[in-house]
Amino acid sequence: MSYPVYTVGLATLMALYAPVAAARRFTRRVPLNLRSRLGFGLGTHPTTRRGWVHAVSVGEAIAAVPLVEGLRRLYPELPLVVTTVTETGARVARERFSGTATHEFFPLDLPGAVRRVVDAIDPVFLICVETELWPNVLACLAARDVPVMIANGRISDRSFGRYRLVRSFLKTVLADVRVFGMQSIEDARRIIALGAPPERVFVTGNLKHEPVADTAGMTDLWHRLLGLAPGQPVWIAGSTHRGEEEAVLDAYALARRTHPDLALILAPRHPERAPDVKALVAARGWPVLRRSEMPTPRARDAVLLLDTVGELAQLYAIASVVFVGGSLVPTGGHNMLEPAARRRPVLFGPHTRNFREAAALLVERGAGLVVHDATELGTEVARLVADPDLCAKMGQAGFDAVASRHGAVRETLDLVARFLQPSGFASG
Repeated sequence: MSYPVYTVGLATLMALYAPVAAARRFTRRVPLNLRSRLGFGLGTHPTTRRGWVHAVSVGEAIAAVPLVEGLRRLYPELPLVVTTVTETGARVARERFSGTATHEFFPLDLPGAVRRVVDAIDPVFLICVETELWPNVLACLAARDVPVMIANGRISDRSFGRYRLVRSFLKTVLADVRVFGMQSIEDARRIIALGAPPERVFVTGNLKHEPVADTAGMTDLWHRLLGLAPGQPVWIAGSTHRGEEEAVLDAYALARRTHPDLALILAPRHPERAPDVKALVAARGWPVLRRSEMPTPRARDAVLLLDTVGELAQLYAIASVVFVGGSLVPTGGHNMLEPAARRRPVLFGPHTRNFREAAALLVERGAGLVVHDATELGTEVARLVADPDLCAKMGQAGFDAVASRHGAVRETLDLVARFLQPSGFASG
């Protein structure tokens, strides 16, 4: 099936957006990867078919790690390819899947680009991490009888409202998906309401609830690499957005009144904003060092600006307390389960609609606290740094809460075996 009206509309939107994309390319140096996304330069048709996993950006790529590792165990003879849309997601994929899967960029959803990429990959299946619905991609794969799975699927309040406006069209698109592995009962209810066949919808849980590798042995190494003194308290403000860094710096000034040795690691959600964030810190009179500038020595009281990709989740293990951004501004929040899984007390703002279940879980278990402004944030940071026993109690509660939700990878792989099992590749 083809979607000419959709395709023309998408092409028109791309043409209108082209000047903006070009400006970002030259002013912020954000790569477009246009040639790859149009399906050129991907090599010749492979001699062996591949399993295809799509993870749009950083969060999805990290969530896909245990899934890709599980696929490697399940089908050891099946080559795997992971696609992303963003350059930062590509960097994470190349790092995390080195030796396990190759990386390509996901095609623009135009028939020619889709055909070229699908020809190059020659997939036995496609697994989309979270709810990625591209009509021309799905139609192309359906025409070739390639099964598609939505894994770790979720439908946010905002997306649900938008999807309902095109439900009749979306129902046709959803028919090309073989199986839906949704994060929660509510997500399952919503995808069925949008037209997914109920018999294809399953609740698997959240891949981001899966256990993380033990990082205890890395703590001392990270302290040395980052120029932190042994026992020095560390506050990490992770995945911050424009408008939040000012609140974090105000809170830092407040907390330092009682904890002058407190170190701050500030990690903007988008690393390309690092120059602007560095200027904000410098304007407060604090020395600041970008992670990418190391091994330049870090002054003891310098704010460390994390402008690299893929290190934040590991660094949570060295924190005394963590604030997860995207939540003091109405962005919807980010994954607060990562620091909780590393036994760290977690603070976040009230705007957590994208992680509503995770935020409620941590608050209910006494592992997370909601703050509403810079004053509350600074007060809670100071209180927690002053009380290591409370930090340990909250951290253990967070770890236990995350552990109680394990099993999503197993459930997802069960669905792969039932609905996507490729012929010719025996499971391991």
